[in-house]
Amino acid sequence: MKLSTKGRYGVRAMFDLAQHMGEGPISLKSISERQGISEHYLEQLVAGLRKAGLVKSVRGAQGGYLLGKEPNKITVGDIIRVLEGPIAPTDCVSEEDPECCTKAEYCITRTIWEKVRDSIAEVLDSITLQTMLEDAQKLESERNLYMYYI
Repeated sequence: MKLSTKGRYGVRAMFDLAQHMGEGPISLKSISERQGISEHYLEQLVAGLRKAGLVKSVRGAQGGYLLGKEPNKITVGDIIRVLEGPIAPTDCVSEEDPECCTKAEYCITRTIWEKVRDSIAEVLDSITLQTMLEDAQKLESERNLYMYYI
């Protein structure tokens, strides 16, 4: 399963919102500049995320976007499913409406794809934006420590 830029950029944009939580509404322009993602593309991504309740929009001169929930309540799996659709390496094991083929009853490879799907979903659903914030803090601390000794 290969994620498109929708999923990858969507996770980056949501992480950016989490990093700047508490600073008020964040403009797409500022996310675009920090993340190197086109503002127009971000508009498309945020529309789906807003519809799913993962982000809130604030109108006006000081408007922008906020997380729709606390960072510990939004998983990477939530973001990926909104932007990419159901997690599945093949259509026959899709999380939503799996396509049945004539060999489904005795297809030996189907169990492999189910295990792959379940493993991917388990990982994506175990990582929240809060987890990412904590991991980023650890990386920054390690980087600062490394720079201290150079």
